[in-house]
Amino acid sequence: MAQTKISPQAIDLEFARTIDRTLVHRESLAEVFLTDSRQVDEDTYAVAAFLPRSHAYYGDHLLTPAAYDPMLLLEACRQGAILGAHRHYDVPLDHKFILTHMRIRIDRPELLTVGAKPRRVTMTVTTSRRVRDDRITGIDYAMRLEIAGFEFGSAAIGMRFKSPEGYMALRLRNRDGALLRSTSVPPEQSPGAPVAPHLVGRMLPDNVVLCDAKAERSGASAVLRLAANHPSLFDHPQDHIPGMVLAEAARQVVHYGALEVRGVSAVKSYLTELSATFSAFGELERDITLHASIGAPEAASGPGSPLAEDGITYTAAGPGEIEGLPGDPAAAPLTVVADVDVRQNDRSICAVGCVLTGVHGR
Repeated sequence: MAQTKISPQAIDLEFARTIDRTLVHRESLAEVFLTDSRQVDEDTYAVAAFLPRSHAYYGDHLLTPAAYDPMLLLEACRQGAILGAHRHYDVPLDHKFILTHMRIRIDRPELLTVGAKPRRVTMTVTTSRRVRDDRITGIDYAMRLEIAGFEFGSAAIGMRFKSPEGYMALRLRNRDGALLRSTSVPPEQSPGAPVAPHLVGRMLPDNVVLCDAKAERSGASAVLRLAANHPSLFDHPQDHIPGMVLAEAARQVVHYGALEVRGVSAVKSYLTELSATFSAFGELERDITLHASIGAPEAASGPGSPLAEDGITYTAAGPGEIEGLPGDPAAAPLTVVADVDVRQNDRSICAVGCVLTGVHGR
């Protein structure tokens, strides 16, 4: 049985089969990316994830050379958080999970190039638990991400837990008593023109989640295209718009704005950081708009060296940056920093920050 060890603890993690899909709130086995987890101590556990080389949604990108989607990694982290709550901290299976924030940062994207074999990812997860009346009501997770013993990034997830009765009371209170809608009956949406897939880094129209996109002076705006029948974005019926859907829409409007306003194509730019904070539920019966502020591209600085045998190099801005090409500042990849305000009914429901990093490859 294939195994790896997560550092620094000697904990064997198995990759032979996926875990029970109910432990990560998935209906389809094709949407389960975790294979194992083991408790390390009271505050820490380890998780194994198996990244598919191809996937109808997570593998649909124009980036050259091909790389594993950071949103796939973020989904694996989200599943790791849900799994840990149920398996290691005894949160009941019938409880509802509310996402408060999530973040992923890719510090070594060259390790995520799609190769001849699927990638095996291990996560070391440290938890900070919220307890009331001897019951865990929420967990904030910090995750260290590794491939073959090399740390390539980090993530953070925040979740709050509600009993079915408590969740329903919260949702009805937020909706002034109005009954919940469900994506099992596709909701109506204002008519709009879907964005051409190549403008948001996609090949397949079904994976575009924006319509009526417009370039603005220093950014872009769009309306969320609610693809309620999408098998990955809506794996099972929902009474609200999932946080991962809002994050994907933010990523797409950033790619659109980076191309239309800054001339940075999704063919040669990679999402190396995404941070989202959620302040309200996205309701199904009202349009959601996204407004992106796109910073001017900046050349990465600092000495560097090629990082991969195939000549692919990335440079990420900020602490822990990936070093660029040596001795040639003009060849250093560019970074684009963007902020997205996700709005519904004239109020902000989610704030998303993104960093796109240019890719050199030969």
